[in-house]
Amino acid sequence: MAQNRHQALGLSDDTVLEMYETMLLARKLDERMWLLNRAGKIPFVISCQGQEAAQVGAAFALDRTKDYVLPYYRDVGVVLTFGMTPRELMLAAFAKAEDPNSGGRQMPGHFGQKKNRIVTGSSPVTTQVPHAVGFALAAKMEKKDFVAFVTFGEGSSNQGDFHEGANFAGVHKLPVIFMCENNKYAISVPISKQLACEKVSDRAIGYGMPGYTVDGTDPLEVYRVVKEAADRARRGEGPTLIEAVTYRLTSHSSDDDHRVYRTEEELAEARAKDPIVSFANYLKETGVLTDEQDEEIQARVMKEVNEATDYAEKAPYAEPEHALRYVYAEE
Repeated sequence: MAQNRHQALGLSDDTVLEMYETMLLARKLDERMWLLNRAGKIPFVISCQGQEAAQVGAAFALDRTKDYVLPYYRDVGVVLTFGMTPRELMLAAFAKAEDPNSGGRQMPGHFGQKKNRIVTGSSPVTTQVPHAVGFALAAKMEKKDFVAFVTFGEGSSNQGDFHEGANFAGVHKLPVIFMCENNKYAISVPISKQLACEKVSDRAIGYGMPGYTVDGTDPLEVYRVVKEAADRARRGEGPTLIEAVTYRLTSHSSDDDHRVYRTEEELAEARAKDPIVSFANYLKETGVLTDEQDEEIQARVMKEVNEATDYAEKAPYAEPEHALRYVYAEE
């Protein structure tokens, strides 16, 4: 039997099965959204495929009763873990009135849900980083026990918002975790043309914080390093920069064709390391997951995806006369 790594991290068998099911749910929702897009039923998809392990592993390391997450547009795994439902994600994809993120006003992937402490982002990349630092500053000023967790792609790590946010957090020793989901491409620009340093985490030293690079296809390794960073933040020791090295298995979005800038050989190599397959194999090798259980989980996930799709497709759109709601104050 394989080495039981999750118990060494204090994770029960039930918890790692929940992690696996959440990763699988994120993948199956994403796959369904691509089909709906190609069928002309939803306008846009920006995919999480290949990055679910980093997202779910990190989110499980946080306190879902008090911490704040400021996700970037691929973070289906993060928001599912923090309480957003498949139905709510599908309502956003279809841009329906019930969409809890924006009432159908925003593009898909702009997550926001106050009750679950999911802080809304915007279309310009990296704007969520200084927002997260602001949340962490509020925690410190008001002496509140929560950590701000923010994610972004490696392309975003080259934006001014990242550097300003990291510098401010380092100077003031704020309880914030910066996690870069390095999927190797800023749309079509490979990492070799983005960074002169070897790793995104090399930048941490310039801001007076520790930096770690981890295997983003391994949810247990991501859990371990994010948990350490959260514990550190709660002790008042300041921020951490984590680079989770992943690979995007799809085009950048439904409006992109990755065949223009990636080879089929490169993609095949990445698919062979699919984090969902790898984690399922680990769970089976450690005796946590049987083939029968896996079939039950797969069936339950597909039932959720089908029900969410059916509900969202039939749900009403917002009324045209409500277009200016939430823009101007109403008497």
